[in-house]
Amino acid sequence: MRGVTRNEDGFAEFVQARLLPLTRFAYLICGDRNAAQDLVQTALTRTMLRWSKIDQGRAEAYVRTAIVNEQRMAWRRRWRGERPTLELPEVIGADAFARVDQLDALQRALAGLPVRQRAAVVLRYLDDMTEAQAAEVLQCSVGTVKSQTSRGLSRLRALLSDADAQEDEPIVRIAT
Repeated sequence: MRGVTRNEDGFAEFVQARLLPLTRFAYLICGDRNAAQDLVQTALTRTMLRWSKIDQGRAEAYVRTAIVNEQRMAWRRRWRGERPTLELPEVIGADAFARVDQLDALQRALAGLPVRQRAAVVLRYLDDMTEAQAAEVLQCSVGTVKSQTSRGLSRLRALLSDADAQEDEPIVRIAT
């Protein structure tokens, strides 16, 4: 086995520069901080093993694709139940609590989407990717990204309006 150099042609710099955005992306895909870190670690391990063969200009797309694929496999393997958390929000105050409630409602609504719809919505609107960039990450056509995003947004609106019906004021507004 070939020894790994201290800086395998820029891999360490890539990881250092993109670790937080990749972890944020993984968190939004899976909804769990620990699972997100595991997804990123697995994707980066796979990327490191193939680093010399990957086009450096497309390295982030490669890692994001690996994250999405790993999440798909994990989703198929495990029971999709509610997971308790030991962490409480660090914000205090009425406005801060309302914001936490809004974010919680949005995360729950995102968790209610199928994996491909969730990935398309997160890539397009939270990671601010173009349709073509999202298609590259998801390894599908631009038309598929458009349809998955459209269906995902429709479903999010429905889920959030159901949550709104239970509250006095709207939780989150999704642009039409």
